[in-house]
Amino acid sequence: MKYGYTLIAVVCLALALALPAYSLEFAADMIVKHGNSKQTGNTAMKGEKMRTQMTGQPSYTIVRPDRRVTWMVMPAQRSYLEMKYDPNQAVKAGNAPKAEVSRKLIGSETVNGYPAKKYEVTVKTEGKTERIFQWIAAGFEIPVKTAAVDGSWSTEYLNIKKTAADSLFEVPAGYSKMSMPAMPGMPKMPRH
Repeated sequence: MKYGYTLIAVVCLALALALPAYSLEFAADMIVKHGNSKQTGNTAMKGEKMRTQMTGQPSYTIVRPDRRVTWMVMPAQRSYLEMKYDPNQAVKAGNAPKAEVSRKLIGSETVNGYPAKKYEVTVKTEGKTERIFQWIAAGFEIPVKTAAVDGSWSTEYLNIKKTAADSLFEVPAGYSKMSMPAMPGMPKMPRH
């Protein structure tokens, strides 16, 4: 389970580095590489709403800043956990707004069948500067690939659709809300 949360955090970080804030709508399959691990899944965004599901995981995550909630949906149990979405926590988790400092065209490459221009992009966040590569394909608002310059992580999108159904960002009808299990020695979570 911890691996799943780490992977979701990596995906969110890659999206935060790659995408302009809250202006997109798309759905796509994705390949996420972090170190020696590789996972596949799918993701969708519409405005500030985001959904991520990794292949082989028993749950998927829907982030709804507009409702100040994050849902972890578990289809096998027909249930979901609801957690408060705190924008300040999102910033601490690596989703701070990124300010692009520079962008330099390096060349052209084909990524997953998409002819793309490769850029080296420098972004600054929370006082730190980071360099990433982005591959931008004509006709898409998202990079078809984003990667750390040092190769430590990458996110690739394929089978990109320019729309995402509203239903992707809602808990399915008939699912039961689960309570967050109490941890020994921890105070009870406040109810909403």
